Amino acid sequence: MNIFKSKIIKTKLSIIIPVFNNLSGLQKCVESIKQQTFKNYEVWIIDGGSSIETQNYLGSLEKPFYYQSRVDKGIYDAMNKGIVLSKGEYLHFLGSDDELFNENTLATVFAEESSTENTLIAGKVIYEGNKSAFIYNTKKKVKDVYWSKFMWVRNGLHHQSTFYKREIFDTIKYDLKYPVLADYWLNLYLFKNDFTCKILDLPIAKCSSDGVSKSGDWTIYQEEINLKIDLSNKFFKPLFYIIAKTKYLFRKQLND
Repeated sequence: MNIFKSKIIKTKLSIIIPVFNNLSGLQKCVESIKQQTFKNYEVWIIDGGSSIETQNYLGSLEKPFYYQSRVDKGIYDAMNKGIVLSKGEYLHFLGSDDELFNENTLATVFAEESSTENTLIAGKVIYEGNKSAFIYNTKKKVKDVYWSKFMWVRNGLHHQSTFYKREIFDTIKYDLKYPVLADYWLNLYLFKNDFTCKILDLPIAKCSSDGVSKSGDWTIYQEEINLKIDLSNKFFKPLFYIIAKTKYLFRKQLND
């Protein structure tokens, strides 16, 4: 008698998408995932209590797409809820306005088994939107990625282009003290604590440049100052203030 043992295939990737009343954007985001040639993933859509149209769409999705719908405290609270629900070896966070770059994006990222040795894997993002921003090349609208001490000047990673080993979140989550820049806080925390990041020279996602973090409002730079002090020392506040003020004035000049 032949005995066949079923092979348990561990989910390689969990994609987490926070959403609140952005049905058209969410549909495009979901379609960009469905088109992937790489299929070893699950998707958790964390809805903040959207309208009935969005609820009906979420209810129409089939495995490996799952959703949870309840009022939350914002985007990073939704991400934290998705982290708890997810089962993947790596976690990837997309906004409902974002799309994966092309159908081979995930296959390229996970093509080499050796890539799983890295705690983070990160590539580029392409910004699409109406606002100008000095964080990317205004001609190509591409934001490069880096993992260096320059992280203390500005965020070198973007959550839409980064894949996080799930073990990272065994002890930490996104800090809700930073409602706009909790992703920057997390990345800077990981850099400071010597986590490794594999840099890929390829675009991962197409993102909107019209989000809250790209608005250039001074309150965002105040949040940046605070998160840097949180991860270093209050005696560096004058330096962080100068960096933030320079970035703010440069952004204001661009937007004007």
